[in-house]
Amino acid sequence: MNELKFNEKVWFLMKKIPKGKVATYKALAEKMGTKAYRAVGNACRRNPNPPYIPCHRVVKSNGGIGGFKGKTSGPYIQEKIFLLKKEGIKFENKKILNFKEVLFEF
Repeated sequence: MNELKFNEKVWFLMKKIPKGKVATYKALAEKMGTKAYRAVGNACRRNPNPPYIPCHRVVKSNGGIGGFKGKTSGPYIQEKIFLLKKEGIKFENKKILNFKEVLFEF
């Protein structure tokens, strides 16, 4: 599968994650029949339309925040946390508190 087609599949799946829910990089990869979890993260980073394609709703399998806009710390991570909090997701030390309750299953 070429890179663009892979990215487009990831973006399509991300649009299915509803407000107030999150999905993991691993779940997205598994839904696509692959173990290319990092490639899913790269597709998130290449998101051409972040407001429409909600890459901020993709997090680590342990409930950790993961990256945002190609960064894993600093103001971009604060922006991701802000966007998720705005949707009702609760955090403590960059980890989602009620992770199992807000986890979206494909």
